[in-house]
Amino acid sequence: MQIAKVRGTVVSTIQDPSLRGVKLLMLQLVDENGNLLPKYEVASDNSVGAGIDEWVLVSCGSAARQVPGNEKRPVDAAVVAIIDTIYVEDRLIYSKKDQYR
Repeated sequence: MQIAKVRGTVVSTIQDPSLRGVKLLMLQLVDENGNLLPKYEVASDNSVGAGIDEWVLVSCGSAARQVPGNEKRPVDAAVVAIIDTIYVEDRLIYSKKDQYR
């Protein structure tokens, strides 16, 4: 899994029929210190309901197709959780409640 920040949405009017109704998010990957990386990923969000500026966990590769509902979809990244806090070596890297103050 990877950590990412939701930067926006992706809308496509012409798509594979299996993607109809699937929310697609533009994510910016985050490093272990909480810094935004210059790398982006488009991921499906079928059940989590993540929004702009939230930090999320992203499952990539074949693991993304193990998320219920994605088994037969052509996705290689899926949002699987919204992050509340991240600690690395007893250091707070991210807190959702501090983000909105």
